Amino acid sequence: MSLAPSVAVPRASFNPLPLYIGLFCLLWSFAFVAGKIGVTYCPPLILLTARFSLAGILILGISALRRDAWSLSWRDTMVFAILGVANNALYLGLGYTGLQTVSAGLGGLIVSANPIFTAVLAALFLGEPLTWRKVTGLLLGIIGVSFIVWHRMSVGSDSLHGILFTLASLASIVVGTILFKLLAPKGSLWIGNGVQNLAAGIVLLPFAFTLADVGDVVPSARLLGAFAFLTLGGSILAYLLWFHLLKVCGATAASAYHFLMPPLGMLFAWMVLGEHVEFRDLLGIIPVALGIYLVTRSGRGRGLRSL
Repeated sequence: MSLAPSVAVPRASFNPLPLYIGLFCLLWSFAFVAGKIGVTYCPPLILLTARFSLAGILILGISALRRDAWSLSWRDTMVFAILGVANNALYLGLGYTGLQTVSAGLGGLIVSANPIFTAVLAALFLGEPLTWRKVTGLLLGIIGVSFIVWHRMSVGSDSLHGILFTLASLASIVVGTILFKLLAPKGSLWIGNGVQNLAAGIVLLPFAFTLADVGDVVPSARLLGAFAFLTLGGSILAYLLWFHLLKVCGATAASAYHFLMPPLGMLFAWMVLGEHVEFRDLLGIIPVALGIYLVTRSGRGRGLRSL
């Protein structure tokens, strides 16, 4: 009989980060398909004003019913309102306008270049290091995205006008990402997301009334389904996951997951909308996939340890 004292072996704790990343990528990439369906039946500014306003009311209303304490200072409230203009009103307002003449797959692909510009600005303003792995990965991402965009434009399947709007949308989400890390708002992300959505709805409201016509809305089950997904899955759940990933992974590593959006977005667009995907498009995804691996590899360990 052994007299040696038993040693308790600590149980490995469950790390939900991979689950959060996977769910975020699925929600964010499918949102381009839902957005394409939405703008087919409803002017984009009306769709977004209704989406943001309802999401903000739902979040803050649920918080009031639960009697959650208001954990945001005036400064943090203003920061989330500013983020609502950049991350919601400008990013999706410009992006949905582009989706009227650009395929859902290409729209998601262009926005997936987010990590490239975020990494550069994060190095300049946030002090995040640009290692050789990150630089190589970002260059591969540029090559892959540029190859597919050039091919789509050469065959005339997407308009330059829509691509320009989508590029402006990309610039907005990059600025919003840097502002979140730079201004670092405190308090509840749940309430902050409600403020962000409500601010975006208020900002877009006058533009929706002056630049869009309610008579152009075509009620349908597809519009209702797209609107429900965009409000609940996009504006509420996906943005909560996005802010969480920014906190635990850093701006560069979290943004690099946007490189996963092209293959997922093209897959969903093919499955739901029947959008054509050519072999050349798939070739462009190869350097993109390798690029995201290199960019996130150096930041993954730090993100996992911070949970």
